[in-house]
Amino acid sequence: MSNNMNYIIALAALIVILIGGSIFFVKETEQVLVLQFGEVKQQIEKPGIHFKIPLIQQTRIFERRILNVDPPAEELLLSDQKRLVVDVFARYRIKDMLKFFQALGTETAANQRLNTIINASLRGVLGKNSLASILSDKRDVLMAEIQKQVNEDTNRFGLEIVDVRIVRADLPTQVTQATYARMQSEREREAKEARAQGEELALQIRSKADKERSIMLAEAQKEAQIVRGEGDKEAIKIYADAFNRDPQFYGFYRSMEAYRNALADPETTMVLTPDSGFLRYLKAKPTP
Repeated sequence: MSNNMNYIIALAALIVILIGGSIFFVKETEQVLVLQFGEVKQQIEKPGIHFKIPLIQQTRIFERRILNVDPPAEELLLSDQKRLVVDVFARYRIKDMLKFFQALGTETAANQRLNTIINASLRGVLGKNSLASILSDKRDVLMAEIQKQVNEDTNRFGLEIVDVRIVRADLPTQVTQATYARMQSEREREAKEARAQGEELALQIRSKADKERSIMLAEAQKEAQIVRGEGDKEAIKIYADAFNRDPQFYGFYRSMEAYRNALADPETTMVLTPDSGFLRYLKAKPTP
């Protein structure tokens, strides 16, 4: 009785194991291949509960969702002989898991192959265009062409590329440094030209101001000479009228002016002979 019970328990356990090994669940985000001794026996894309032969058949699960691949940045030589470092990313899905399994087998292998194909297409398409074209609205057209080429090349792997985008596009480091140096040199040259123009303008303004100043001084001196001449003329006329009216008083007045001018400085020393006419009014006796 005891042996029969053990047999029943062992048989029940075996049945549970076999049943458990024959049932598998497929999620909505998955697609499954059922393999038997390495050969594909079934392709399952419908989610839900499915069955396989335990111990004989195995399952390989693949993603139904969109997958991402990020190839390494690629340095390209463009049609205008400029170099550009382009970093792109792509999105793809496994549309034929049988082809995918037979050609690649894993997502890691798929990503490695896609990196090579995408960068080759980048060189082929972008290399035929100039930097200005890549940076313009034409870029979307170029990326669509790259996506088409990559799809044509990856169809044999059971893959479909749904999107290819440029993440970053930069000049190479040495080119960037040279560009910065050239820009700095141009800014310095422009600043030097601006300073030179400013100095030239300042010189012109100073020259014009000096010229106007010289003209104004000359005109002022001319007017002063005219006024002085008119004053001297008037003084001469006054002196002449005074002389004509009273020659003796005129002579006396002129002598007093001469005394005042000559003796204005107390340090002045005058050496005169006794018979000098300069002091005649000082020596003359008063008239009664």
